[in-house]
Amino acid sequence: MVIDEFEFTNQGGRSYNEDSIGSKQDGEGGIFVVADGLGAHQFGEVASACVRDVLLEDWHPGETDRQEWIKTQIAEANKRVLAIEKEKRSVLKSTVVALAIDGERAVWANVGDSRLYYLHRSEIRSITEDHSVAYKKYKAGEITREEIAQDEDQSCLLRSIGGEDRNEPDIHCPDVPLEAGDAFLLCSDGVWEYVKDEEILIDFLKAETAKDWAELLLLRLMDRIDGKNDNLTLLTLMLK
Repeated sequence: MVIDEFEFTNQGGRSYNEDSIGSKQDGEGGIFVVADGLGAHQFGEVASACVRDVLLEDWHPGETDRQEWIKTQIAEANKRVLAIEKEKRSVLKSTVVALAIDGERAVWANVGDSRLYYLHRSEIRSITEDHSVAYKKYKAGEITREEIAQDEDQSCLLRSIGGEDRNEPDIHCPDVPLEAGDAFLLCSDGVWEYVKDEEILIDFLKAETAKDWAELLLLRLMDRIDGKNDNLTLLTLMLK
């Protein structure tokens, strides 16, 4: 299979961009990362860049236990962010969502509220769960899924990179091999706040390439953002 991938990041309505995005490919595999530095803390862009770089730097194809590998890399990223905190005498925090592909195998992990959407056979098969108070409210039936984005507790995260605890990732892998036609969307909250799950699927079904898909999603965002919106970052990936 061939991996068709497109990356986009923008500061949105903020004075600077605290999101980081990156990927590394080889053959039929690769590592793909979106990290979002938390704006309530200093050096958010430093934290997110550190997380991204740690995940990219140690990518090697053919790992026998990719779930353990991605868990280890996220733990290492947390360790390095803590070291920067000590150096700068400040608090640094970041979310992360990362996808690792080895041929027909995929593993992904998330900490915080950056998301991954997995599309299989023309339907959204899986979406990561946010580590936020608002998402807990949704799971408890207090608000609807669409209300997560506007909830007053949407930015109150229960897990993040950059702490001695509450930094563990959720790790997922599909129960079927990847196929040509499968796709993934990785994005920060500055994107998913403005698009519905069904719109993500609709735009995917209209698109021929990963870039087409991203552009259709961004057109929706442009109609909905108010100029004061958060940084927005997305990575689209299609298997062909």
